[in-house]
Amino acid sequence: MEDRIDYFERMLADNPDNPTGLLALANEYEKAGRSEDEATVLKRYVTVHVDDEGNAYARLGNVLADLGRKDEARAAYEKGISQSEKHGHSGMAEDLRLALIQLNE
Repeated sequence: MEDRIDYFERMLADNPDNPTGLLALANEYEKAGRSEDEATVLKRYVTVHVDDEGNAYARLGNVLADLGRKDEARAAYEKGISQSEKHGHSGMAEDLRLALIQLNE
């Protein structure tokens, strides 16, 4: 697993805004249980690729919620809802609304 993390970290050293590399690295951090690193990479992704269709915001919200960072998770879910609706993904928007409700409980 560390080999894959190293691979994607090196890929991003050459091209820090590579969307595939950022999401792949976030996936590897998730598998390795490195939640803070996963959150950092997902934040970087949505900062650079602000027109994400909602999925990265959902993933970011989930990891932030798991880390107990509710205000940041709420903001990610809210942005994900608007992005999902903007791109016609009503099912994803509903999933994010549910995540937001559960976060507020």
